[in-house]
This record gives sequence, C-alpha cells and structure tokens, in this order.
Amino acid sequence: MSAHALAGALRDAARMVARVAAGRSLAAEFERVAEDAAETPRGALIDLTHGTLRRYGRVQRIVRELSRLEHSDPLVEALLWCSLYALESGRYAEYTVVDQAVRACALLEKWNAKGYVNAVLRGFLRGRAMLESRIAADEEAHYQHPRWWIDLLRAAYPSGWEQVLAAGNSHPPMALRVNRRRIGLADYEARLAAEGIAARRVAGDALLLERALPAERLPGFAAGEVSVQDAAAQRAAVSLDLVAGQRVLDACAAPGGKSAHILELVDVALTALDADAARAGRIGRNLQRLGLAASVVTADCSQLGQWWDGVPFDRILADVPCSASGVARRHPDMKWLRRAQDVAAFAARQAAILDALWQALGAGGKLLYVTCSVFPQENENVVEAFVARAAGARRLPLADGRPAQWLPEAGHDGFFHALIEKRA
Repeated sequence: MSAHALAGALRDAARMVARVAAGRSLAAEFERVAEDAAETPRGALIDLTHGTLRRYGRVQRIVRELSRLEHSDPLVEALLWCSLYALESGRYAEYTVVDQAVRACALLEKWNAKGYVNAVLRGFLRGRAMLESRIAADEEAHYQHPRWWIDLLRAAYPSGWEQVLAAGNSHPPMALRVNRRRIGLADYEARLAAEGIAARRVAGDALLLERALPAERLPGFAAGEVSVQDAAAQRAAVSLDLVAGQRVLDACAAPGGKSAHILELVDVALTALDADAARAGRIGRNLQRLGLAASVVTADCSQLGQWWDGVPFDRILADVPCSASGVARRHPDMKWLRRAQDVAAFAARQAAILDALWQALGAGGKLLYVTCSVFPQENENVVEAFVARAAGARRLPLADGRPAQWLPEAGHDGFFHALIEKRA
C-alpha cells in the first residue's frame, strides 16, 4: 500500500475499531465492509484493525497518558489507536504515519481534530522511553489483555501464563488438512513444494505453512483437495475412535471443518447440527467443495425434541460454545468484548449441552467434548463435574496420548479435548 493510501486505510480502520469499541464484533464489521465494497484493500484493513486490537490495552493507555482531553471523540480516539499501531508496526516511516493520520481527520470530517492528533502522535515519538516506564506497571497495557483474563490465566498456569498471553498477541499460524479421499498427504506436500510453498508436518498430519496465503491460492483448494484448519482443531476427528458404518453426530458443527474431517477419514452416517441457520448453510457448501455429504440440520443441540429421532448415536462430537480464549489471536476484538462473568455463563451452557447429548448417545458410545478455550472453568471443571454426575460416564485417554489441554503456541491454537465413554 502506498504512503498516500494510508490516510484512507486509517480512516476505514478507525471506523471499524470505533464500532468494535462500542460493542460490535470485528467479523460483523468485515461483513459490512464487504457489502459496502470499501476502497481500502482487505489485507490492509486486516493488518490495521487486527494489529490495533491485539494492542488495544497498550494503545488506549498511551493515548490516556498523552491526551489532555477528558472526553475525546470516539472516532478520533480510534484513529489515534490505529495510528499508534501503524507507528509501532515499522511498516511506514514515522513522518508518513503522522502526516497521513492528520489527513485522515479530514476524511473523517474531523477537521478540528487535526492539531490534537498531530500533537499526540508527535508526543509519542518524542517521549517513548518515558512513556514505557509510566505504563510498565499497567498489566492491561503490558500484556494487552483484560485484567480478569490475565488473572484467570495466572491462577490456571502459574509457570506458563505469560507465554499464553504472548501467544494471544501473536499472528496465528496457517495449517492445512489434506482430503485423503482426493489426494495423498505426500503427493500434496510435493505439490506445495513444486509451487514454492514451504510447509512442514505438525501434530500428526497437519501441514503448517511457513507463510500464510489466501486459501484460494492453495493448489487444489477449489477442487476440494485441501482445507484450512488449525492443527489443534484437527485433533478432534482422530480422537473420536471412528469405525465405518457408525451413526455420528457433530452437535455444534458450523462451519463444518470437523464434520468434513470425520467424513474424509471414515465412511459414517453423519448428522451435522447447528443452531444458527446462516452458519449451518456454510456446512453444506464446505462439504460440497470436498465431495462429501451429511445430513445438515438447523437446531439447538440441547433441545432434543427439535431434532433427535430417538435413534442413539455411536459417536458424538460436542464442540461446544465457549469463550474462544484459545483462539484470541484470530479474533483480537473478542477478548475486549468478553466479560469476566461470561466464563461462568459458558460453563453453565456447556453443562446443559452435555446433559442433553448424553441422552442421545448409545450404550458403549463415545462423546468427545471440545472447546477452543484455555480456561479450566470451561474445560476440566466442566468435564470432571459431568463425569461425576452422569450415569455410566467414564473418561478415556486420548488416542495420541497427549494431554487434553493444548495451549496456543507457534504451531497451533489453544484447544481442549476430552473423550467420555458411556458404559453399557
């Protein structure tokens, strides 16, 4: 992106970040931008919005330290946050960012804010060392997560909480899942190498790209040879202990990645369920691209009367709604939109889902409980309480022999898996 285009990008990013600060999700903002056909390239918007929100606690504190205004315009505040990220990203010359941020004031019709924006940004450039010492004790600014989130991780992982927070601020990895029904893993690795795309195997058969790229540019993507799926998420299908001919339920299936993986591995009768009609529609489209088929149903999995025919399932995948704390780097707005009380609310919902789905699991069947959370309140605590109260429930070791909780790191996101058997 040219230096002169930066003003427009800052304008568009500031509008989006301001809406997120007011309570909208970043995903909804990108849907709106797609509909409006914004002038700024999507890649530039992703960089500015995601980068700013990953540093949200930090840039907020910097503006508070430098501003003399008690009540600033929310849009101007968001412009300053995005501009501070642009300055710290190293992608642009410092004078360019300051100049383009001032120009963005005019594009936002905030002409009276030009001097203020110029003063704050130049104040940051002049006083970085002093600012760092002043904000060092502010945990939200330093770790760039809400304080309650920091406290939960510190209690859960006394020796590793800082690494989890650091991972939450990093760029997410891009992993691939090869559709074995279309092409062999080694053959697809060779295709990537032939096109100069560096990748290596991680966590079993997942392929981790050295550099992310648009899915449409992956060889064979349109033909259904490969899908984008995090390496930790790929653990679900292989942990279900699937056997051909089984009746299988994916209870919270959208957008369909785990459903597809199940069908790529074994011939089963799969029901893919999701409560959101729009998201359920994506399941069918994803399966169609991969040449797979399942019964796709829109219903709340905890309301058995809405969808269950009374015939027990042999396997159930319960990838339940959660805080998504293990994938925060993919949705940097989410950690600021969540509240401390949400974790307990999710845990209650997760317990209700388990109690309902247990009724639909046949004797001798197995249920895999999955979250993309790193909070024990949604993971071990929920599973332990369920096994203690559910008749015939027994926790089993996972097929790969590894712990249930995977924390986010360079090669994968944070996921939790627990396999529970219903004894006859």
